[in-house]
Amino acid sequence: MKLADLPEDTFTRCLAGTGILLQTGPFIVRIHSSVEGFAQLLRRFYANFPVVPEPAIADFHVRLTMPGGIRRHWRPQVLLLLDGQVVFLPYPLSHAFPLFEWGLNWSIAMQAHQYLMLHSAAVERSGRVLLLPAWSGSGKSTLCAALVSRGWRLFSDEFGLVRADDGQLIPLPRPMPLKNHSIDVIRDFAPDAELGPSFYGTRKGTVAHLGTSAACVEQSAVSAPPGWLVFPRYQPGASMRLEPIFKPQAFIKLANNSFNYQLLGLRGFQSVSRLVRDCDCYVLSYSNLDEAIVALNYLAES
Repeated sequence: MKLADLPEDTFTRCLAGTGILLQTGPFIVRIHSSVEGFAQLLRRFYANFPVVPEPAIADFHVRLTMPGGIRRHWRPQVLLLLDGQVVFLPYPLSHAFPLFEWGLNWSIAMQAHQYLMLHSAAVERSGRVLLLPAWSGSGKSTLCAALVSRGWRLFSDEFGLVRADDGQLIPLPRPMPLKNHSIDVIRDFAPDAELGPSFYGTRKGTVAHLGTSAACVEQSAVSAPPGWLVFPRYQPGASMRLEPIFKPQAFIKLANNSFNYQLLGLRGFQSVSRLVRDCDCYVLSYSNLDEAIVALNYLAES
């Protein structure tokens, strides 16, 4: 059953009570909340995600609640509890949904060490995955959203999850958070994209989430081998340049864009080595999304 198929009164009652169990990629998340406005956004952005029947063991337990006392009425706030523990300072109540998304990302990054976790967007075409490893400010999420709007399948805009035994990439499609100028860029580039409300004044500026297509969610269990490592960098006014790099250099850059490379030790070294060996490796400088997509499509079609 999809979340959208759950009757609204049942959904609201379960969310505020024992919680809703949702499948997102390889993970099961139990979500509790009675916070005003959060339920509507969760139902909207996770409408196509499977509801897991009880009983089930959740990988992550996420609870949103409001602190007690006078602040409940004066500048109301929201708290995020992960496995019963508060790990972030309170956020303004209006930022409950982005707080949930960041909290779930944090939980995955801190606990899912059965995978090599790369800080990377990942999209698939022609049965192979394009990895776009980069830290914030590189234009990674904007480029990922643009590629998905042009027919690539979303694996994740945040995590490259690499299975250790065979090197396959594991899909983890979820709403994509676009920040600041990227929001208007994608609105202009993909007018039909499902963009949610803008959250102003968050700790990352203005944030709006791009919805995940039903097709991407339905293929969440379909892994794929890596094909290309492309390290992107957005540079205003720059000409598009897609240039190969030596594999030792790609290894260093990829290891530095991993959440848990050092923690995994030998297994991390072997996983990164296999990725670099199996992929064509490039750096991409761009300012124009159309030009960047033409170049990346050419890689997929070659």
